[in-house]
Amino acid sequence: MKIIRIETFCNAFVGFTRVTDETGAQGWGQMSTYHSDITAQVLHRQVAPWTLGRRIDDLDDHLDLVQEREHKFPGSYLCRAMGGLETAIWDLRGKAAGKPVTALLGGTPGRIRAYASSMRRDITPADEAERFRRLRAEQGFDAFKFRLGAEVGRGRDEWDGRTEEIIPTIADAFRGEQVALLVDANSCYSPAQAIAYGRVLEQNGITHFEEPCPYWELEQTREVTRALADLNIDVTGGEQDCLLPIWKRMIDMRAVDIVQPDVMYMGGMGRTMRVAAMAAAAGLPVTPHCANLSMVTLFTMHLLRAIPNAGKYLEFSIEGADYYPWQQDLFVSDPYAIMDGMAEVTDAPGWGVEVNPEWLARSTYQLSEMPG
Repeated sequence: MKIIRIETFCNAFVGFTRVTDETGAQGWGQMSTYHSDITAQVLHRQVAPWTLGRRIDDLDDHLDLVQEREHKFPGSYLCRAMGGLETAIWDLRGKAAGKPVTALLGGTPGRIRAYASSMRRDITPADEAERFRRLRAEQGFDAFKFRLGAEVGRGRDEWDGRTEEIIPTIADAFRGEQVALLVDANSCYSPAQAIAYGRVLEQNGITHFEEPCPYWELEQTREVTRALADLNIDVTGGEQDCLLPIWKRMIDMRAVDIVQPDVMYMGGMGRTMRVAAMAAAAGLPVTPHCANLSMVTLFTMHLLRAIPNAGKYLEFSIEGADYYPWQQDLFVSDPYAIMDGMAEVTDAPGWGVEVNPEWLARSTYQLSEMPG
């Protein structure tokens, strides 16, 4: 296969990609959300030149080549851009084979248990509990995640006393029910704070403690993981990390109990599956990060149906237009219906989704193609 055209359709928040091969076949993908307009520049300037006209049989090897050629620019933006290329190629391949991407990865279509993931810290504990109860009644969720502390908060709370209030409030809202409760500290705490809160969480039946310490301080997170090892609570993390050597170190040192790569931050499906394979070799499950309803959640659904060490559930954002106005009207039809707390990967070829032409018409368009 040779890619002869790479197109991007972007605003500042979302960037879709379309690739065309030498036969005229096309596939759709997405770069990572947030500053997607900047990521599109990276894609056209630093990924496209190493891709257009080059025969691509081994997609993982091709992305390694791109990173080698751009060795002076390691890190997030290059990976976010590569993901736009890679996910579009998977869609092209799936459509050509008449199969969903998960089948190309060794998986099968089907349902996936989802957890309702709150992104908000501006919500009161009582209001958070009330909307969780409503979602349980309306869509059947039986797992919920809420936020502790302030995001990268240097030990501070979003407001005084919020964390101490929200833990028992959410726990009491589901007391005696078969419901899983998760929390995310978003790099807020020192190890001592995280260990203390971890014990309170476990006493309240909360079993998932995400990114308790600054994510780049792996030794701090490992300290928390070791201190809480005898409790019924998993320390989790990794969503921000995009470099495979860091993932190897994180897994080798057992910094976390559950790994949480983000398909878009990682640079696509193949690189995320490499992390999953490292985790599987170490006996660790994978519960990816996917915190909005652009294509990243769809990619993650296909991934979870394909890897042998998939975690217990899919992260599923519960935020609507008031919080994420930019994720509205992205697709012709909604791929994210939740029934009985479950999402579903269909048997439609590729990603099984069509980007909304009206959204595309409003976007900023760029093209890289073979000359002639």
